Amino acid sequence: MQPAYNSYSAYIRNAFGERVQKISINTGYSCPNRDGTKGLGGCTYCNINSIKPDYANAKKSVTEQLKEGIDFFSKKHTSLKYLAYFQSYTNTYSNNEELIRTYEEALSFPDVMGLVIGTRPDCISKEIIEYLHQISKTKYVSVELGIESTNDLTLQKINRCHTYAETIDAVELLAKNNLLVGGHLILGFPWESRSDLIAHAQKVSLLPLKFLKIHHLQILEHTQLAKEYKLNKEAFSFYDLQEYLLLIIEFLENLRPDIVVQRFISESPKALLLAPHWKGVKNYQFATLVEQKLKELNTWQGRLA
Repeated sequence: MQPAYNSYSAYIRNAFGERVQKISINTGYSCPNRDGTKGLGGCTYCNINSIKPDYANAKKSVTEQLKEGIDFFSKKHTSLKYLAYFQSYTNTYSNNEELIRTYEEALSFPDVMGLVIGTRPDCISKEIIEYLHQISKTKYVSVELGIESTNDLTLQKINRCHTYAETIDAVELLAKNNLLVGGHLILGFPWESRSDLIAHAQKVSLLPLKFLKIHHLQILEHTQLAKEYKLNKEAFSFYDLQEYLLLIIEFLENLRPDIVVQRFISESPKALLLAPHWKGVKNYQFATLVEQKLKELNTWQGRLA
């Protein structure tokens, strides 16, 4: 029986035949909208402390972070293999020699089967793409791009300092070099309508994406968006859990069926989260709700794509 949506857990089982765990790494690299190259302050929604585990600390070497992360997960599971996940900030935003040294350090660690590199569409050189292409012949390599929105007005409002056209170019260039490409989208910016959000699914379906991560908008302390929220809460509206569930169902119906969906929601520490409050629901719990609702409605990913 065909699954109702293309899940990441199923992809991993098929790709590796065993459990594989990502180990987050913080390189300390910056972003061009943070260091003044293109802008200052970074993305208006971004608080990097909301996504990185304690062991992912840029003051530690890549090797130290991998060791601590593997020690943490090996207590929960046995016989694991690992992917080095360069998660925080922009992990192709340095000189090529430094980037290659960092990637090689990760690949040399025992039981690390490959790399997952989080970056921006406007921060990938042809030289690094060629390097990753060569590595991908023997190791697993995936590049995750922060798309966030397909609307240029939104990208401007959230201080991304790149356009959706640059996203298209980056995805196509990476895919042309036989690299697995993932994208991140944020659903729920208050100025984007429901039809805008469904259009995101339709637009990214035209790209040669392998993976998609979906995050619901969260307002986090110590961000520009938090300042705006505190000044004018009436300007913000949020989906409740059931509304968001129905939005995701419609989103999936309009998403190309072969795109692997890695997650549906954000998960941030309670101490940082201002809104919305969904009583601590985890992504795996929400994924179960999605599966149940798809079956209940007799629908599936790509039905309308």
